[in-house]
Amino acid sequence: MFKLHPRIKSDTLPLLQLPLCQVRLMNDMHYPWLVLIPQRPDIEEIYQLGPEDQQQLIKESSLVARVLREGMQSDKVNIAAFGNKVSQLHLHHIGRYQNDIAWPESVIGFSRAEPYTHDYLILMQQRLRYLIEQYADGMRLRWHLR
Repeated sequence: MFKLHPRIKSDTLPLLQLPLCQVRLMNDMHYPWLVLIPQRPDIEEIYQLGPEDQQQLIKESSLVARVLREGMQSDKVNIAAFGNKVSQLHLHHIGRYQNDIAWPESVIGFSRAEPYTHDYLILMQQRLRYLIEQYADGMRLRWHLR
C-alpha cells in the first residue's frame, strides 16, 4: 500500500492527483516548485516501475514541466530525482527565472525555504491547478483534484 514519506509530507503542500502521481507544491515561495510522487509502494527508482507506469510518469512529468515553462513563463525547468535523504521515488520540477535568488546555481541547499503566506498559497494553488487542467486537457490526460 502506498504511503507518502513523512519528509515529503512535511516539506510540501497537496495540489492534485494525476493518474499515477500525487502532485505537491514545495512550501517555498522562492520558486514554483512541484514534486511528483508515483503512488506505488516501495519504489525508489524509475526503473522499478512497470513499463506502463514509466510511460505515464514521463507524460505527467512532461505536463508539469510544460506548465512551469509555458504557463508560469519560467526561463528554465529543472527536473531531478535525488533520493539521498528520502528514498521514496519523487521528481522535483522547479521553475527557474534568471532573476530568482539562486540563479544560475542549484536551488538545493542555496537558501532556507520561505513558506507561502496563506493568501499567496491560495493564489498559487488555484493558478497551478488551472494550468494543469488546461494543459492536461490538451494532452488528453485524465486527472482530478485531490
